[in-house]
Amino acid sequence: MTHLSRRPRHPRPLTSVALVGLAVLALVLCVPTSASAHGDRQRAERFRDAYAGDAGGLRVPLVASSNVSLLSSNPGSAGISGCFLRSAPLFVMSALDSVKVYDVSDPRRPALTGTLPSAQFENEAMNCGERKGRDGTRRFALIGVDLYQASPDDIEHVNVRPAGGSYELVVVDVTDPAHPVIAGRAPGTTSTHTVTCVDGTDCRYVYSAGTGESFSVFDLTDLDHPVEVDSDPAKDGTQPFASPTAGHKWNFDAAGYGTHTGFAGSSMFDVRDPLHPRLVTTTGAAGRGEDPAYPGWNDFIHHNSFRPNARAFAPDAPPSLANGNVLLVTEEDYEQTDCSQAGSFQTWWVKRLDGTPDAIVPLDKVELADLGTFPLPEGAFCSAHWFSFHPSGIVAAGFYGGGTQLLDVRDPRHIASYGHATWGASEVWDSYWVPVYGKNGQDTGKKTNLVYSVDLVRGLDVYAVDLPGSPTTTNPVPLTSVLDGGLASRAGLPGGLVLTACLGAVLLRRRARTPLA
Repeated sequence: MTHLSRRPRHPRPLTSVALVGLAVLALVLCVPTSASAHGDRQRAERFRDAYAGDAGGLRVPLVASSNVSLLSSNPGSAGISGCFLRSAPLFVMSALDSVKVYDVSDPRRPALTGTLPSAQFENEAMNCGERKGRDGTRRFALIGVDLYQASPDDIEHVNVRPAGGSYELVVVDVTDPAHPVIAGRAPGTTSTHTVTCVDGTDCRYVYSAGTGESFSVFDLTDLDHPVEVDSDPAKDGTQPFASPTAGHKWNFDAAGYGTHTGFAGSSMFDVRDPLHPRLVTTTGAAGRGEDPAYPGWNDFIHHNSFRPNARAFAPDAPPSLANGNVLLVTEEDYEQTDCSQAGSFQTWWVKRLDGTPDAIVPLDKVELADLGTFPLPEGAFCSAHWFSFHPSGIVAAGFYGGGTQLLDVRDPRHIASYGHATWGASEVWDSYWVPVYGKNGQDTGKKTNLVYSVDLVRGLDVYAVDLPGSPTTTNPVPLTSVLDGGLASRAGLPGGLVLTACLGAVLLRRRARTPLA
């Protein structure tokens, strides 16, 4: 594998300004707020104690279906999110205390290659992008600053919201995977809870989660100096763009459409001209949680989405994955700990994309309790969360305390359980199908039968799954070889930065149940 060599930016000495910045960050995170009112510290300590144990650590058993095998575990981070690069076999993972780059040339055993010490929260949707230029391909990952971000690599830019900081997009250059560095930053006028490249293979424009009924567009023409785009230069200040469902995540499909998920459901835009997104339809009253015929279809927020085979779309065709008219959606309700109501995985029928209002209608939904696969977690988060689609029709989804769930969506009107993997002390935020990389290191567009699960407690777990019509070709490793050692060791990271990351856990998942502001 060949990578461009980029000169690493060495950490600067901690000046008095830097020390003040870290002190302010720690102070803000320690102030009691509604964000820490529901026992996150106690929950984190309980998980820590369960893993630390005595003499090598308590072994927490894996509960898995017969078609799932654990291949390896990679502790060392309180994992939040991750993304794969397209032009090189690399996986970038965001944690509370760092950004880590893994070489996944052997996807069964990802090899940690580089670490950027960086405390950030929440950055729950790490997004990868690439740009080709005269000097080769420049690869990067995006951090969306929600509450805070601080790194000794760029210490003068400590950002703490709401204590004087701002929403912000941060570009982390991973072209040299051994030396990830912060390349550029841009403040935003709307929430950067998540930030997403419109085109990951040529990432020039990025959309933000948004606030209220608006979102930000960032221009990454100059990766070292990104800027927010003004939607209406005739008005004073930078004006954001309009969306009826702002608040959480953009997902872009192969046909040039973007789905914006948020507090009022999901809306779809034609984004073939990224600077002039055009609304085409929404999920209507059901997506807003206001249709009595569809109770529970949005108790808090539509979280993220994906539309398989989007190029095959034809208006009014019967709903099927092959027809490109099924929208897969997570509806998150993370504060609800009743696993029969805690946030569902859903399928929606996209009937038309010609401007017809409310043309996306419900098909089916399942809560964790509906899957009936294993004893349900008690008093823990168990909402559906981030997911990934496999062309076989199997979805891998994180369900927090409900672990990694595999869902069969081949019949979108009847979602069924396909398998599962869960641990007694675990919190899976994301599950990803691993791409197939060719001999040239390029993503082929196909998926392996391997799943990466990013776990707040365990770090990164790798599973092999027996898929429909395709037997597993990898072998599991003994559990005893991967369970010792307990919670992530953070050796090598600056002590003050680790402290801020640990303090950040106090705020974990305690967002207000109002639109992000």
